[in-house]
Amino acid sequence: MSASLDMERAETSGESSVARVLALGTAQIVGWGSSTYLPAVISAPACKDLGMTSGIFFGGFSVALVAMACTGPAIGRYIDRNGGRRVLLSSNIVLATGLLMLSQAGSTAGLYAAWCVMGLGMAMGLYDAVFAALVAQHAKAASRLIVGVSLVGGFASTVGWPASTWMIEHWGWRSCCQTWAAAHLLIALPVHWRLVPAGRTAPRHTPAAQPAASAIKAPGKRARELGLLCLFSGATAFVTSAMAVHLPALLLAKGATLGQAVFAGILLGPAQVAARLAEYGLTQRLRIHPLMTARVATALHPVACVSLGLFGISSGLEPLFSILHGAGNGMISVARGALPLALFGPNGYGAVTGRLAVFGGTAQAFAPVAFAFVLDKGGPGAAISLSGALSMAALLALLRLRSGSGGQAS
Repeated sequence: MSASLDMERAETSGESSVARVLALGTAQIVGWGSSTYLPAVISAPACKDLGMTSGIFFGGFSVALVAMACTGPAIGRYIDRNGGRRVLLSSNIVLATGLLMLSQAGSTAGLYAAWCVMGLGMAMGLYDAVFAALVAQHAKAASRLIVGVSLVGGFASTVGWPASTWMIEHWGWRSCCQTWAAAHLLIALPVHWRLVPAGRTAPRHTPAAQPAASAIKAPGKRARELGLLCLFSGATAFVTSAMAVHLPALLLAKGATLGQAVFAGILLGPAQVAARLAEYGLTQRLRIHPLMTARVATALHPVACVSLGLFGISSGLEPLFSILHGAGNGMISVARGALPLALFGPNGYGAVTGRLAVFGGTAQAFAPVAFAFVLDKGGPGAAISLSGALSMAALLALLRLRSGSGGQAS
């Protein structure tokens, strides 16, 4: 009871909410910067040091993504029952352990073992887990916090890539991993200890207490809606992962100069953050349903593909392609957390997002290899068509959902 009262008092303070969002967002910057955004920076020195190809190195990261996808559902269900504090605290310890193992890797086996541990830590500590923890703490009121944490966490690449690059240049890639491990223990872990309650504080709603309309929606309709969200999650995750790795190569294959490709890549981060900031302002002032913003976000990549496919690099549209893709991707990251809550309510939120993570994580793991194959064999036109078609499939899935479909479930 005292924990619930503390949470209610905290929610009445706008300043407290802002401080919580900033702190949890900072912890996400540490989490993403030391995991998902780390391989691109350390790959070159690590491959040279270990005497391996980049394909073997990034294969280890794919293993981490598969491990993340496989463990996500169980972690989500645990957070539903017990709250997120233990999981998030453990994630910092597991990620720190994985980073220390990575810093000591001397062979392919050691590297892959480290990435397996990292994958478990990523499932326990990145967006899906922290969003589930917020829902277990605040129920449907967590939607606003999810958007806020996503907004701050959107600076992970802006902070993580330069920070890792600086550490590698001055200390080497192994010390870079060790420094990120220390950041988990000295920055992220205290944040989770102080700001995430020890148990579940949001009230549970039993099926008997829910409206009759919720009971009518029973297994068939819920399964259909969840299937559509799984399609959305997998298709958008594939596009996000493929573009994160291959965007410069795609633009170069279309005829861009190296300078044009680099400039387009630089625009991704600001576009993501700007889109999340605009979405946060609009959803707070106009109360736009997350399904609507998700549809707009998903439509931006196909528009970018059409513009680049029709007019090419000679038209100077490569920055527009990067901006549209980055803006859509930034908003989709928020949608992955807010949309399941809006459609299905807070009960079982962690289990739902964990199931979505299976499709998203698996697609994310295999996207770089599959997209590279299409780009090499079919050329940039085929690659653009693939990513555009997958985004269109995700958009069609969202169009078959209705904003009121899950509202009764909360």
